[in-house]
Amino acid sequence: MQGSVTSRSTSVARGRAWQAGGFVASVALVLPLLSAGPSATAEPPASGALQRDFAAAAAQYGVPQSVLLGVSYLQSRWDSHAGAPSVTGGYGPMHLTDAEAALQVAREEAPHHTDLDEDPRGDDARAVRRGGEVELPKASELPTRLKTLERAATLTGLPDAELRQSPAANIRGGAALLAAAQKQLGRPLSADPADWYGAVARFSGADDTATATTYANDVYDVIGAGERRTTDSGQQVALVGDPGLVPDRTQVADLGLRTADTGLSECPKTVACEWIPAPYEEFGDGDYGNHDKGDRPRSQGVDYIIVHDTEATWDTTLKLVQNPEYVSWQYSLRSSDGHIAQHVPLKDVAWHAGNWYINSKSVGLEHEGFLTSPDAWYTEAMYRTSARLVKYLAKRYDIPLDRQHILGHDNVPGTTTANIRGMHTDPGPYWDWAHYFKLLGRPFTPSAGPNSGVVTIRPEYARHQPLYTGCVKAGQPCAPHGSGAVRLHTAPAADAPLVKDIGLRPGGQDSTTGVNDTGARASTGQQYAVAERRGDWTAIWYLGQQAWFHNPGTQPTAVNSRGLLLTPKDGAADVPVYGRAYPEGAAYAGTSVPVQAVSPLPYKLLAGQRYVVGDRAPGEYFFAPTFETAGHRVIRGKEAYYEIQFGHRVAYVKASDVRVLAS
Repeated sequence: MQGSVTSRSTSVARGRAWQAGGFVASVALVLPLLSAGPSATAEPPASGALQRDFAAAAAQYGVPQSVLLGVSYLQSRWDSHAGAPSVTGGYGPMHLTDAEAALQVAREEAPHHTDLDEDPRGDDARAVRRGGEVELPKASELPTRLKTLERAATLTGLPDAELRQSPAANIRGGAALLAAAQKQLGRPLSADPADWYGAVARFSGADDTATATTYANDVYDVIGAGERRTTDSGQQVALVGDPGLVPDRTQVADLGLRTADTGLSECPKTVACEWIPAPYEEFGDGDYGNHDKGDRPRSQGVDYIIVHDTEATWDTTLKLVQNPEYVSWQYSLRSSDGHIAQHVPLKDVAWHAGNWYINSKSVGLEHEGFLTSPDAWYTEAMYRTSARLVKYLAKRYDIPLDRQHILGHDNVPGTTTANIRGMHTDPGPYWDWAHYFKLLGRPFTPSAGPNSGVVTIRPEYARHQPLYTGCVKAGQPCAPHGSGAVRLHTAPAADAPLVKDIGLRPGGQDSTTGVNDTGARASTGQQYAVAERRGDWTAIWYLGQQAWFHNPGTQPTAVNSRGLLLTPKDGAADVPVYGRAYPEGAAYAGTSVPVQAVSPLPYKLLAGQRYVVGDRAPGEYFFAPTFETAGHRVIRGKEAYYEIQFGHRVAYVKASDVRVLAS
């Protein structure tokens, strides 16, 4: 969704006006706290200081240093985020959670699909409701996983503010919590990391055995393999691997946790998955929600996995997806520990992407988070379980692990010209696609020489910090933060205007640096045809025009690649571009299904331009306008389409309009 503070507050207000039962949230202007960046005058810590802080805290509380480092890596990858809280109100390298900070996030949230400009179902065959009332809990009612900072303060005697802002104090707090968990289990403060499995599982804050086990397994995977990286504050931290380490996994049985209801969930064994179903209910007068019954993959293929962020906290997300008057997605992922809840069977079609063609052929994953709060960060635990879920789904449905098939919601095209501006922009420029695809086992590496005709966008996430605006207030700079997106200009110069997106701005205005403005942005993993190279700048074909991005050899923002390209067929000055691949009219003959318009978008693919090819597929439309499924039908045509990387979003062109060539 459009995720700035202004738009989140506006969405809430509009939701109230739209329906008395709409989402209710009190608006406390706390996002300056949640988006806080590093102080411009803060003295940077000496290199190696953080490593020494881990060693000192481990020694003080009798925790093996590898255990302390492993837990911290899974929470924050050792980053401190300049004292800003995560999406669950967690602070510092150990992700110590503060109940009040968690509630402040909840007060400011507006759910992912409350904007009336967007229809999450993406099909005008019927209207979609987006309602549901959610009341905020009291701080005393929050789960213990959101209140670990208070416990750490009691154990260490350190003030809350110091635990939030000082990495050294935060690490001490985490070590104290681990030591307390070990003692609570009646186990000695052993120097052997293998003896700490139960305490690590307890540290996760998970209330079910499967999630605590998955979390502990991930920590011990990190300890076994080792890690080394430079943190967001420039600190070099290393964890030397211990591949022979075998933890005592039986300890998790002593935690007394619940057994989650796996029900009808469809997940790999390597994650913790719970079945929390989205309701399929009829309201009368032909109205129903919040998804459609299907028969995938027998009826139609599953070709895409869509990555979303929730723009809401975990508890709110679960309440909304269980509301029959709201919308749906297949999976939700919790930030604090990577726990997964499944809501819609994979055979059925959820309403999540705003494009019915994509919805009917995709699986939607909602990640707890906020795109306009760059330092309201995602945990490594969530990235890892999400990656394992995606690998499972990709194998199950033979989905290629690339950015033509693993899409952000911000890569899904509008179905028609009228709804381009209403399409969502999550997970946004702060989602770390490079790290995500490394976890998927498909890192973005060069596959061609320096004169290749294709590039894959891949800036170095942590060092690449382009200016974005509008995280807190329109036009106001966002906190400095790593980004996986590059900005696109009309000429090879940083002061050249940004390229235009006539779908977003029909009047021809320039694109902006707004965090929700996708008009001049290329994201990590996306592939584009090279139009020209000039010094430290590379031009690509983008939305029917040349678009330049800074790509210096000393700090490249793209790698050279191979791939198939397409261009208009000989003699054609231009060809139309589509937001969905619907069948030709003749395909509906002999059925009662209304012919769906094959409506081109306002863009053109011009002669001489080239775009990277994704799938080739026949036009297809899933007709499902009623609660009863007897009349549901998949219409498949003879007209074939190619998916292309046309702008920040993908698009489709008719195969009969183009010719394909090697890069």
